[in-house]
Amino acid sequence: MDTVSFSEMKHGTQEDYALLEKLERPHLDGTADRLLRELASQEEETLSGYKITRLVHALQSATRAHREGADIDWVVCALLHDIGDGLAPQNHDKFAAEVVRPFVRDECTWVVEHHGLFQTYYFGHFHGWDRHARDVHKDHPCYPACVDFCERWDQSSFDPDYDYETLEFFAPMVREVFARTAYDPQVMQVGKVKGLPAKA
Repeated sequence: MDTVSFSEMKHGTQEDYALLEKLERPHLDGTADRLLRELASQEEETLSGYKITRLVHALQSATRAHREGADIDWVVCALLHDIGDGLAPQNHDKFAAEVVRPFVRDECTWVVEHHGLFQTYYFGHFHGWDRHARDVHKDHPCYPACVDFCERWDQSSFDPDYDYETLEFFAPMVREVFARTAYDPQVMQVGKVKGLPAKA
């Protein structure tokens, strides 16, 4: 196997970095499949005390988004919004936002990044927290979308009787989104806010 000539990056050559760039391409191209494997592994990882697994919560959230006519960015974000629960349970929302940030609209990333705070509206007061802490963002243009995301797709997706779509159903959408050019301004649409689709 080809390897670089250096043991410290500062001693790398143009040829070394060209080799690394070439070898990194298959890894980058495999991002979607790694995310799908991580989601699949969450079938074994239950949400302690809840009636469903982490995977089922993700599938229910994405199914609700899809059935309401949400576009692919929203559906994939609903599917991946808690992808960080296993590795970053104290800041899973920020973790998930960084996973999706290069490939979806800025608005969707903002909602994923802040949904943890917004979710405390439903339970924070039981812990002595301010359930209205989300209102620190009330003047942000994405505030209504985050409220809607949590109300319609996140907090409502812990139902063992809900008929949800499979991971295989969503896999092509994940692959399509993560096949995009990272940080494409046409995709990210920074400063544009569409919000969630109107609820039927």
